[in-house]
Amino acid sequence: MDATRVKDLMSTDVTTLKRNEQLSLADDLMQLGRIRHLPVLDDDGKELIGIVSQRDLFRGGLARAVGYGQHGRRKLLNSLQVKDVMVTDLVTTTPEAPLAEAAETMMKNKIGCLPVVRDRTLVGILTEGDFVALFVKRAK
Repeated sequence: MDATRVKDLMSTDVTTLKRNEQLSLADDLMQLGRIRHLPVLDDDGKELIGIVSQRDLFRGGLARAVGYGQHGRRKLLNSLQVKDVMVTDLVTTTPEAPLAEAAETMMKNKIGCLPVVRDRTLVGILTEGDFVALFVKRAK
């Protein structure tokens, strides 16, 4: 992956949440946008304070809703906020980081994405899907 940097591959159009939003919004955004990770920003919408993944949704209570049907699941999601399930111990990278280093970080930490930050401000996201797309592009 030579001199390729995170900024060369990351997505800059990132869908985000705020910590006090309902978990049902996170679920809707993930389903509609076919995305698995949503960075969480502070109340001013500037600083990265957490991340919610599909896995966090399940940990946050969806497992309890199994057997209650769609209505019960929706009711549970409406009763929880993003801050109830978001991960705050974040692993991040910078736009200037070597892409190989970012890939190694993701593998080592067994995570599917890396928020890309500059001074705690979210500037992009790097996902497993970005690496798959790069592989396909380079294979052609």
